[in-house]
Amino acid sequence: MGQTRTPSKPAKGKESGGNPISRWVKALTLFVSQILDELRKVVRPTRNELWNYTLVVIVFVTVMMALVSGLDLGFSKLVGLVFGS
Repeated sequence: MGQTRTPSKPAKGKESGGNPISRWVKALTLFVSQILDELRKVVRPTRNELWNYTLVVIVFVTVMMALVSGLDLGFSKLVGLVFGS
Protein backbone atom coordinates (compact mmCIF):
# COMPACT_ATOMS: atom_id res chain seq x y z
CA MET A 1 0.00 0.00 0.00
CA GLY A 2 2.81 2.46 0.78
CA GLN A 3 4.87 1.49 -2.23
CA THR A 4 6.07 4.14 -4.65
CA ARG A 5 7.04 3.38 -8.18
CA THR A 6 10.11 4.92 -9.69
CA PRO A 7 10.10 5.27 -13.44
CA SER A 8 12.74 3.19 -15.10
CA LYS A 9 15.11 5.16 -17.26
CA PRO A 10 15.90 3.80 -20.70
CA ALA A 11 19.49 2.95 -21.41
CA LYS A 12 21.63 5.70 -22.85
CA GLY A 13 21.38 5.63 -26.63
CA LYS A 14 18.04 3.80 -26.62
CA GLU A 15 16.11 7.02 -25.91
CA SER A 16 17.35 8.56 -29.15
CA GLY A 17 15.66 5.92 -31.28
CA GLY A 18 18.33 4.26 -33.38
CA ASN A 19 21.22 5.24 -35.53
CA PRO A 20 21.83 8.86 -36.57
CA ILE A 21 20.79 8.32 -40.19
CA SER A 22 17.36 6.92 -39.33
CA ARG A 23 16.81 9.68 -36.73
CA TRP A 24 17.73 12.28 -39.34
CA VAL A 25 15.36 10.74 -41.91
CA LYS A 26 12.55 10.60 -39.33
CA ALA A 27 13.14 14.21 -38.35
CA LEU A 28 13.20 15.32 -41.98
CA THR A 29 10.02 13.37 -42.73
CA LEU A 30 8.27 14.93 -39.73
CA PHE A 31 9.44 18.40 -40.78
CA VAL A 32 8.15 18.00 -44.35
CA SER A 33 4.82 16.58 -43.18
CA GLN A 34 4.36 19.51 -40.80
CA ILE A 35 5.11 21.95 -43.62
CA LEU A 36 2.54 20.29 -45.85
CA ASP A 37 -0.05 20.34 -43.04
CA GLU A 38 0.48 24.08 -42.58
CA LEU A 39 0.27 24.73 -46.32
CA ARG A 40 -3.12 22.99 -46.43
CA LYS A 41 -4.39 25.58 -43.92
CA VAL A 42 -3.44 28.54 -46.13
CA VAL A 43 -6.35 30.54 -47.51
CA ARG A 44 -5.50 32.10 -50.84
CA PRO A 45 -6.87 35.58 -51.57
CA THR A 46 -9.38 36.09 -54.36
CA ARG A 47 -8.49 38.13 -57.43
CA ASN A 48 -10.25 41.24 -56.04
CA GLU A 49 -8.59 40.92 -52.63
CA LEU A 50 -5.19 40.56 -54.26
CA TRP A 51 -5.80 43.65 -56.40
CA ASN A 52 -6.90 45.66 -53.33
CA TYR A 53 -3.89 44.52 -51.27
CA THR A 54 -1.55 45.45 -54.12
CA LEU A 55 -3.07 48.93 -54.42
CA VAL A 56 -2.84 49.48 -50.67
CA VAL A 57 0.85 48.55 -50.67
CA ILE A 58 1.64 50.79 -53.66
CA VAL A 59 -0.19 53.77 -52.11
CA PHE A 60 1.47 53.24 -48.72
CA VAL A 61 4.95 53.00 -50.23
CA THR A 62 4.35 56.12 -52.34
CA VAL A 63 3.17 58.11 -49.30
CA MET A 64 6.15 56.96 -47.23
CA MET A 65 8.57 57.86 -50.06
CA ALA A 66 7.06 61.35 -50.27
CA LEU A 67 7.27 61.79 -46.49
CA VAL A 68 10.90 60.68 -46.29
CA SER A 69 11.84 62.79 -49.32
CA GLY A 70 10.17 65.84 -47.78
CA LEU A 71 11.95 65.32 -44.47
CA ASP A 72 15.27 64.84 -46.26
CA LEU A 73 14.79 68.04 -48.25
CA GLY A 74 13.75 69.97 -45.14
CA PHE A 75 16.70 68.75 -43.05
CA SER A 76 19.18 69.44 -45.86
CA LYS A 77 17.87 73.04 -46.15
CA LEU A 78 18.07 73.41 -42.35
CA VAL A 79 21.63 72.12 -42.25
CA GLY A 80 22.50 74.49 -45.13
CA LEU A 81 21.12 77.44 -43.18
CA VAL A 82 22.81 76.48 -39.91
CA PHE A 83 26.24 75.69 -41.31
CA GLY A 84 26.10 78.08 -44.30
CA SER A 85 27.13 75.95 -47.23
